[in-house]
Amino acid sequence: MSRARTGYALALGAAVLVLIGSTAAVAANIDTIDPGTSAGSGMMGSRSNTGGSTGTSSLTCAAPNHLPGTTVQVVLADMGMSRMMGATAPLGAPMRLRASTVSVPAGAVSFVASNVGWRTHELVILPLSDGAQAGAAVAGADGKIAETGSLGEASASCASGTGDGIVSGSAGWTTVTLAPGRYELVCNEANHYADGMYQELDVT
Repeated sequence: MSRARTGYALALGAAVLVLIGSTAAVAANIDTIDPGTSAGSGMMGSRSNTGGSTGTSSLTCAAPNHLPGTTVQVVLADMGMSRMMGATAPLGAPMRLRASTVSVPAGAVSFVASNVGWRTHELVILPLSDGAQAGAAVAGADGKIAETGSLGEASASCASGTGDGIVSGSAGWTTVTLAPGRYELVCNEANHYADGMYQELDVT
């Protein structure tokens, strides 16, 4: 092998090692994302200080400043390589859904879902039956779980209610009325639930 080829091989190997290290660090950093506290803050910087990024550092839109009832901020995040992420997310891809609280009073609850990842996401509010655990639902062949009893969703970019998904760098919101009980907040895009996008919410 020539010196040029040897040098190229060494440089390529070093680049691969850097990429692997950065990917692992960013995946670990997703868990530390702060959902913030203000519905209209335009918020949630997602840049990792580990040399990678979980997505956009600012949002292109924000929810209205005054939404009914209690406001719950929800961060939707994934580790991607570019805004051009397409196709179905692979199983095992690092993704997270994190709400600003784990408990709210019964009544009107407004959810503001901010997508700081690369892929399109959504937020669906589902009831949890007695004894059921968040994250335990089994996805079907389409990579999605059943949405039986859904109370509502935020799946429109820069708008309220349902749509085609919240694209990278945007927010969606919805207001629902919740009775006392246990609920599960999920992203139900294909494989996203299995990849970690769920969290329990208790309503008292």
